[in-house]
Amino acid sequence: MVSILLFCGFIAAWHLATRGSGEVAKMSPEYAALMGATATQGKSAMPGPFDVGAKLWEHIQRPFYDNGPNDKGLGIQLGYSIARVMIGYLLAVAVAIPLGFLIGMSPLMNKALDPFIQVLKPISPLAWMPLALYTIKDSSLSAIFVIFICSVWPMLLNTSFGVASVRKEWINVARTLEVGTVRRAFTVILPAAAPTILTGMRISIGIAWLVIVAAEMLVGGTGIGYFVWNEWNNLSITNVIIAILTIGIVGMLLDQVLARFTRMVTFPE
Repeated sequence: MVSILLFCGFIAAWHLATRGSGEVAKMSPEYAALMGATATQGKSAMPGPFDVGAKLWEHIQRPFYDNGPNDKGLGIQLGYSIARVMIGYLLAVAVAIPLGFLIGMSPLMNKALDPFIQVLKPISPLAWMPLALYTIKDSSLSAIFVIFICSVWPMLLNTSFGVASVRKEWINVARTLEVGTVRRAFTVILPAAAPTILTGMRISIGIAWLVIVAAEMLVGGTGIGYFVWNEWNNLSITNVIIAILTIGIVGMLLDQVLARFTRMVTFPE
């Protein structure tokens, strides 16, 4: 109930804040410029919540239309972004979790790889974009590579930490029972480290979804990030607000899926 009241209060404040913009639209351009306002033909400078709601309903009714390179439905743009995130993210899972197990189980590999990790981890994912575009020469694959880079580190560090933190008594019992290294990793270490690994995966999916928007703004073509930038170039603030809302909802859904898996592992039913 508190959330609903806060939402209604936000909508009311938004409506009241933008209601006066209609008067700005009726001004002459010279008077509007003198007053520091932006005059438009029959539109307010900032759309109100009802304008955004009406435009959002149009997008919901036709999410997959395709009128050319710069005019695609919101569903198509989201589909491209989610596909890139999933490919890059799954590639990161395939690399980070096995490597994290190796680092967590082997003190030697931990010391050997730690300098490389400490150097590469702080680099912004978008800093890799020019190099990726130059070497891969494909904007979509370059965006996937950037997602891979930004998703690897949280999973790698959480996996190595979770594996290294498994109780020594459990590992010693497995060794006493002559359980092999591979079987020990799957039957003892993986179940114990699973909550920590899934926490890293949850952090990574949030970072990946955040980075894909910025990456698509740079490379263009398709995707929700490109949609935001293209609508800004078209001065369609209503569509920019809808895209921001959509990005937030999709990011929340991706996070909640992994949060559900984490709860299932931590508190199995």
